[in-house]
Amino acid sequence: MQFVRTIAVRVAQSLGLLLAVVVLNFTLLKMTPGDPALVIAGESGAADVELLEQIREDYGLNESYLVQLTTYVGNVVQGDLGDSFFFNQSVTALIGARLWPTILLVASALGFAIVAGVSVGIFTARRPESPVSHFATIFALIGYSMPVFWTGLLIIILFASKLSLLPIAGMHDVTFKGNWFQSWLDIAEHLILPAFTLGFLYMAQYSRLSRASMPEVLQSDYVRTARAKGLGERVVVYKHALRNAVIPVVTVAGLQFGSLISGALLVETVFNWPGLGRL
Repeated sequence: MQFVRTIAVRVAQSLGLLLAVVVLNFTLLKMTPGDPALVIAGESGAADVELLEQIREDYGLNESYLVQLTTYVGNVVQGDLGDSFFFNQSVTALIGARLWPTILLVASALGFAIVAGVSVGIFTARRPESPVSHFATIFALIGYSMPVFWTGLLIIILFASKLSLLPIAGMHDVTFKGNWFQSWLDIAEHLILPAFTLGFLYMAQYSRLSRASMPEVLQSDYVRTARAKGLGERVVVYKHALRNAVIPVVTVAGLQFGSLISGALLVETVFNWPGLGRL
């Protein structure tokens, strides 16, 4: 019962926070100088008094603040975010079309960061004094210190000017023609560089986390028991110890998901990836 009550409280708090954000966002836009009707009329190439009054009536701009706020919140609750004046399309449809490329980029970068970071962390934890371990430590510090947009620019310079191995912009080749399987291969080829750029920063952090947690886990009683049973070192590490050593990484990855999305917006701009960042 206590668990259900805790979940209900958390959900109520989240809904209250979302409502506060929606109201604050609407209020700030209303406080900004300028007349939306003039902007809309300017897009159509005319701004006479009759047209402005008609626009205000059509969009409800002549209503009071409370009426406009109530209408806006009610539409948001129903999933209606209104229409874009610039694109002349539904905002929900525009976001929906750009959402899945961003999700694809974030999921690929997060998967790469966790797998590569944990693998590097485990290797360096098992051989802490090896030259490879010291190199990985320095590499992780460098990766954690570089902003994603700077990493992206360096990668573009490298692959555009020197190697020319992978595409550096967009999600599809403009001259592409093929079936759905070839289309996914083309997307995957374009995804490699932006996903690596976004995941590189977090891979460095996850490698440090897994390296710090693995020695403690390897000293646990259940690990010693597994070794006493005669199990191989690889089985002990990857089947028994890894499950607990990866817990801090998964926890931090969940907490950093929001910052991962914000980083994706920068990467999308650098690599011309057609996601929410460019929208």
